[in-house]
Amino acid sequence: MSFDAAALVNAATDGLRAYDPGHDLPALRQRFGAAIAELGSNENPLGPSPRALAAAQAALVEAHRYPDPKGDALKAALSQQLNVGRDRIALGNGSHELLMLLAQCFADAAHEVICSQYGFAVFMLAATASGARAVAVPALASDHPTAPLGHDLDAIAAAAGNDTRLIYLANPNNPTGSWFDDVALAAFLDRVPSHALVVVDEAYHEYADAPGLGTALRFAGQHPNLVVTRTFSKAYGLAGLRVGYAVAHPTVIAVLERLRESFNVNGVALAAAAVALGDREHLVRVRDFTLGERTWLAAELARRGYRTLPSQTNFLLLDLARNAAALERHLFERGVIVRPLGGYGLDHALRISIGSRAENLRLLEALP
Repeated sequence: MSFDAAALVNAATDGLRAYDPGHDLPALRQRFGAAIAELGSNENPLGPSPRALAAAQAALVEAHRYPDPKGDALKAALSQQLNVGRDRIALGNGSHELLMLLAQCFADAAHEVICSQYGFAVFMLAATASGARAVAVPALASDHPTAPLGHDLDAIAAAAGNDTRLIYLANPNNPTGSWFDDVALAAFLDRVPSHALVVVDEAYHEYADAPGLGTALRFAGQHPNLVVTRTFSKAYGLAGLRVGYAVAHPTVIAVLERLRESFNVNGVALAAAAVALGDREHLVRVRDFTLGERTWLAAELARRGYRTLPSQTNFLLLDLARNAAALERHLFERGVIVRPLGGYGLDHALRISIGSRAENLRLLEALP
């Protein structure tokens, strides 16, 4: 008797595809060894703060104990640094979990969720999983003077209606590297109906240096429907420990707590993140290195005839204006792992993480 559980899934799950994390890196590390250049996952090549690593090591002696279910020590550190109350903070197993949780709690088949055409893939995944109507608003043109392939905030605001329950934005955006400034965000928030939660994912916030680009947190007081998510996976170098957070109105946080999984952030992650947050010297070192390499690598690629889009993240979007599969395969065979973007509808582009100088040189040497 044959059995296929796919025939039993609910309507929302039936419309899903699993999140694509990219290449099987553990297998590729075995294949290429030290010769591999891992430039496909937007990781921090400098790694985490040594102090955070020491805190993680110390926390391992309590591995047989459940972690603090509230994450009070990390919330206290975030509260002090961000100048927000602890009741405005929710912790997640990476910001991915929180983005999904927001849709689980606030969206359903009777409402719609809006995001940008080239917004982070988890946005559409969250909307579909909740059973909501997912609306992808077309992005700005690739030749837009300030934000090629970025969010069209005017069009997104115009699309928001009585049935809109969530609007997902990423600033800066993955995978395009594009951004919008605080003035544009303020105007957008003024136009959006208050019954629609506006979720601004700031996973790459620490890498931003563009004039006028601050943080959505500055508008939280005027707009209780604003939610900001961040992660420790990028600039803080803790991708392997999986910890993120959301900052929102206390009533939003209280709703998330109803469905948040018990002990969703492990004890090692809680300890490491709290210490990483306080190591400003390491964060500045990571930021300075990344911004310097981002500028240098973009110039080197341009010198070789490759176009990259402006970026406020720790990666560059390489726009080939032709199908990128051949170049991706060429690099892959030489141990240089970049991210193809066919799943985003960007068959002509590759996302290249800012790696160490050695990895970036390996990329340049491998280019045809």
